[in-house]
Amino acid sequence: MAWGETKTWLAGDENRALYQQLLDDAETAPERNAERKKVVRPDEMPWEMARQGLLKHMINEGMNTRIETMDVYMQIVPPGSKSGRHRHLAEEVLYVLEGEGYDLHQDCDAEITNRLYWKPQDEVQKFPYESGDVIYVPPNTIHQHFNASPDKPLRLISCINRIFKQCGLNDLEQLDNAPEYQEGMILTPEIIRSYLRGGA
Repeated sequence: MAWGETKTWLAGDENRALYQQLLDDAETAPERNAERKKVVRPDEMPWEMARQGLLKHMINEGMNTRIETMDVYMQIVPPGSKSGRHRHLAEEVLYVLEGEGYDLHQDCDAEITNRLYWKPQDEVQKFPYESGDVIYVPPNTIHQHFNASPDKPLRLISCINRIFKQCGLNDLEQLDNAPEYQEGMILTPEIIRSYLRGGA
């Protein structure tokens, strides 16, 4: 045998049907997918008072939907308030559904070896926007959303791909919490309405 390595690669007696698992998964996918939602109703979209702020999850990996490659949520930033400040490897696109505000973006120098190393650049850029605009957040950019109105809410639709996470690079880091964040908070329609008006 080549290079005399027969004894090496013949070692081991474990047997596993790993390729067959791939075939089985592919064969049963249509049946599983038939049970997954193609339409998600508002009352099926969970609320969360997250460290990033007030979120209504529209599509999420933890929900039983057919969407495989992205997560989508609506973020409400109360009047005069701001979101949390965070950074993630995946790029993000946000649609400004209602209100006006601005983002602060800070690009990072990054290097991926057996782990991700990043260092913020000195410059912080400000990007104002209003209803109907689309905001692009580049990969690995520190960013935060600000509501410029003292009396109207800012509502954003965020779309982030899951590809990096599925590749083992779920590099999400929360740097500052939203002012409204309270761990374990249970949200109700009445509480949501109070945030829309600028209350707590």
